[in-house]
Amino acid sequence: MRRAAILACLIALPALADDRVTGFEQMSSDLQMMQNDPFANPGQFWVLDGQTLWSADPGTGAESCAGCHGDASATMVGVAARYPAWDNQSNRPVDLEGRIELCRTEHQNAEPFGRESAGLLALSAFLTHQSKGLPITRPEDPRLAPWLVRGETLFTSRMGQLNLSCAICHDDNAGNYLAAALIPEAHPTGYPQYRLEWQTMGSLSRRFGNCLFGVRATSFAAGSDEYIALELYLKARAAGLAVESPAVRP
Repeated sequence: MRRAAILACLIALPALADDRVTGFEQMSSDLQMMQNDPFANPGQFWVLDGQTLWSADPGTGAESCAGCHGDASATMVGVAARYPAWDNQSNRPVDLEGRIELCRTEHQNAEPFGRESAGLLALSAFLTHQSKGLPITRPEDPRLAPWLVRGETLFTSRMGQLNLSCAICHDDNAGNYLAAALIPEAHPTGYPQYRLEWQTMGSLSRRFGNCLFGVRATSFAAGSDEYIALELYLKARAAGLAVESPAVRP
C-alpha cells in the first residue's frame, strides 16, 4: 500500500519537464539534426510504410485501419501519448503494439504482424508520429495502479549476474558513462526508434531486452506483463515530456 500511495502522489504531481533530461538532449548536435531533418532521419521510412499500411486492404473482407478510424492525422492525435492503456476485453493494460495486434486479429480477422516485425514497427511508428510534440500523458486509470507498482518494483530490483537494477544505472548514475556510452535517464519519449547500433527501427521491448542482456539477466517476452508494467512506470516518470517521432539514438 505504501508503494501504491507513493506512486499515486507521483502521478498527481505536475509534470516538471525542465527537471528531466531526455536522450535527445544528450545526443550530439549531428544526431539531433539527423532526427529533426525529415530527409535525413532514417525512421521516416517506417513512418511512410505505416502510412501505406493504415489504408491497406487487410485482405479479409474487413475494413482497413483508415476505414474504421478515418484520417489518422485527425483521429489518432494524442493516442500514442497515453499508452500503455487498459484493455477491457483482456482485463489488462496493453502497449501500442499490442493494441494494433488486437485490432488486426479481432476487427480485421487478419494474422498478427508479430512483435518486432516490419509491419508492426511501421504502423506503430506512423501512429506515434501523429502525437509528435505532444506531452506523454500520466496514467490516471485506477485499474493501472497495481501495474505501476509492479513496474516500479521491476525498475528498482537487482537482476542478473551483475546484480544491477534499472534504477542503479538510470537514476543513480544517469549522466555518467558506461565505457563510452552515456547513461540516460531512461525516459521513453521516442519509441519505436531508429538506433544506429541496430541499423533499424526497434521497439521499447527490444531495448528492455538489450538492458537485461547487458546485466546478464533473462529477458522477458515482448508484450509480457513485465514489460508492460515497466513501460507503464517509465511513462509515468516521463509524463509531460514531448513525444519524439521518429526518434534517432546512437
